[in-house]
Amino acid sequence: MAFSLRLELRTHITDDRPVFVSGNFCDWFPDLDRFQMQPVAPGEFVYEFPEGVDLPDTLEYKYTRGGWDHVELGASGEGVTNRRATVSQSVVQDYVPHWRWFGMPFNPDFLPKIELLGDTFESPQLGATRRVHVLLPHDYETSNKQYPVLYLHDGQNLFGGGAGFGSWEVDQKMALLAARNHHEVILVSIDHANDERIREFTFNRTRAGQGRGKYYLDFILQTIKPLVDKRFRTLPDAAHTGVGGSSLGGLISIYAGLLHPDVFGRLMVFSPSLWISPKIYFDAIRFQAPVPMKIYAYGGEQESIYMVPNIQRFNESLVRQNYGGHSIDIRVSVDPTGTHQEAHWSREFPKAVEWLFY
Repeated sequence: MAFSLRLELRTHITDDRPVFVSGNFCDWFPDLDRFQMQPVAPGEFVYEFPEGVDLPDTLEYKYTRGGWDHVELGASGEGVTNRRATVSQSVVQDYVPHWRWFGMPFNPDFLPKIELLGDTFESPQLGATRRVHVLLPHDYETSNKQYPVLYLHDGQNLFGGGAGFGSWEVDQKMALLAARNHHEVILVSIDHANDERIREFTFNRTRAGQGRGKYYLDFILQTIKPLVDKRFRTLPDAAHTGVGGSSLGGLISIYAGLLHPDVFGRLMVFSPSLWISPKIYFDAIRFQAPVPMKIYAYGGEQESIYMVPNIQRFNESLVRQNYGGHSIDIRVSVDPTGTHQEAHWSREFPKAVEWLFY
């Protein structure tokens, strides 16, 4: 059927690659000259199908940057379904958050530089040693900027192959964020204590026993953070210091914010084990933020019947105290298909980083 259609595309990835539209109107060839879009501004492109050209009743299409190894991707580097347009539309506005790079979901030149802060880092607060890594932005050495810092728990499952349960692949996700210049955050990866993990990530008497979370947070506050701030170009204030983790790591991240809001003003809370510490809701009601705070809370509906309701209850607890101190900006992200796995936390990680720090 003949109809006129104008495609308007925005993307934050402003490299030099041209942009093409491909679909069921051209046998899905990814780089035909007659379907190359025209740049109209940085990151903005248009394409108008010639008036009167025969097109399918329903147009299926994708954007590429010159081949299927440069096809559009979702915000976390995942593949996307075909786009659709119908004969009733004259203008379609689209947005592409990310693109493949020579077949990869990220440009390897953008991978962060990983430094070992200590393989047996002494923790006098815990009476133990711990492995700690620092992930620096790929262009850290060529800049003179100061950077926010995000402290992350369960370092064994943050990058590389992951230990036992998989990996968040935070190094790859930071490379992905670098393509849209949202990578300027230093990550500090702290390994968990294996058999002592539950105790270190809980407080006082819980359903899992006597917690040692106070000493674990003191380890970060008194030992790791001062060294990181001394050795690297950081922005050390609460507005630029975050803490995050999943499951029990999400729980201890909440406590880090509730107990030390003058230090941690950005909380990344994935699938928190709120069930293990019911008192936390009352702590949240009484909480008053001494500085403005941002919290990104994520949960999957397939994790358990309690996960999302518990997160919503925590959110309501913060709202009920009417922010007696400074404002608390909380975003609750719910994935209807989300399960209690690293793959889901990995996909959510770039969204959380962007919302917390940009």
